[in-house]
Amino acid sequence: MPAVVLVGAQWGDEGKGKITDYLAEKADLVVRYQGGSNAGHTVKVGEEEFKLHLVPSGILYPGKICIIGNGVVVDPQVLVAELEGLERRGIDTSGLRLSYRAHVILPYHKRLDEVEEERRGAGRLGTTRRGIGPAYVDKAARMGIRVIDLLDPEEFREKLAFNLKEKNELFIKVYGCSPYSLEEILEEYLGYAERLRPLVADTGRLINQALREGKKVLFEGAQGTLLDLDQGTYPYVTSSYPVAGGACIGAGVGPKAIDAVIGVVKAYTTRVGEGPFPSEAKDNASEYLRRRGAEYGTTTGRPRRCGWLDTVILRHAVEVNGLTGIALTKLDVLTGLDVVRICTGYQYGGEVLYDFPASLKVLQKCEPIYEELPGWQEDITQAHTLEELPPACRAYIRRVEELVGVPIKLIAVGPRRDQTIAVTNIFGQEG
Repeated sequence: MPAVVLVGAQWGDEGKGKITDYLAEKADLVVRYQGGSNAGHTVKVGEEEFKLHLVPSGILYPGKICIIGNGVVVDPQVLVAELEGLERRGIDTSGLRLSYRAHVILPYHKRLDEVEEERRGAGRLGTTRRGIGPAYVDKAARMGIRVIDLLDPEEFREKLAFNLKEKNELFIKVYGCSPYSLEEILEEYLGYAERLRPLVADTGRLINQALREGKKVLFEGAQGTLLDLDQGTYPYVTSSYPVAGGACIGAGVGPKAIDAVIGVVKAYTTRVGEGPFPSEAKDNASEYLRRRGAEYGTTTGRPRRCGWLDTVILRHAVEVNGLTGIALTKLDVLTGLDVVRICTGYQYGGEVLYDFPASLKVLQKCEPIYEELPGWQEDITQAHTLEELPPACRAYIRRVEELVGVPIKLIAVGPRRDQTIAVTNIFGQEG
């Protein structure tokens, strides 16, 4: 399968970084297609841990072409710092390519994110305040600044001056903030432009050429299905399209190019920020999962809300992404529990819902319907095949497949590359 899309099937933080890293070994290109530096992927290689925010996880393999696609909003300050951090640790970043169509996050986007979130008060969305939402707003309003503009000092000056005229007026008159200096932003960001110039390319053409040549391309999504702007728990969502269809728009390929879609599913459920969460654990299980799973945001360090696996949202993810397989992560975190729960439906008033509701008013009133399965006490972190897993663990896996209707193709039993069970082949991996 030359083209595989990897998506988060929950509220993000499913362990996509580890799965991307695992699959990248057999891929020729790894493409990030949406989001910004609000997303974070943690990858463990041996005893070393890498926290990536904009750079695709494939960068940790020498010789891979890693692409930041046109659908990503790029903070040049963050990207340059991330590249320098990787290089200090001996990672070769020469294979990175940045789309000249990608939009740029500027200082006023980050400030807008902060002041708008503060103004919402109790109705805040829980954004990471990295400027992602305001950058996408400008993109949709056709006043965004792209990487290609950043590389042209005259064009950048003209567009930045136009934008600052509006933004500064907003800061002064509405938010009571000091205005931004055109010259200060120009000086700083033109410096970033020169650092990034050698990496900028027509990435859509690179990807399509690779596909024509039969090369293997892995499309890496950020966040998760329930944070998708259209398909998620709106308005508690991100500002882009993490679902599989977003790969076509954000990378510049047609839908016929996609051969498979793998949904990354954590063996339990977490979410960061505000919004309804039907299967959120209300007892000691929440802290157990958070502690054993190290459930703190890669980018923000915020503790994640933890709960049981919710197959209602997974069936929704199967439909809107067209999932052909699942990568089940953090299964080892459930070890030690006497009982594991799976949410199979929602109780809403006098009816049972098996489909994910669009209304947050309805979702807030939904009570989870649980199915309980026996837990397991055995250490599974050294297992390399399904047969090496305890019977109760295998029963849990089979039940998830039955409830979701999609086969589980990869199972992560620990954070390292070698702690992965390949049930079936993806990208030619041997299972």
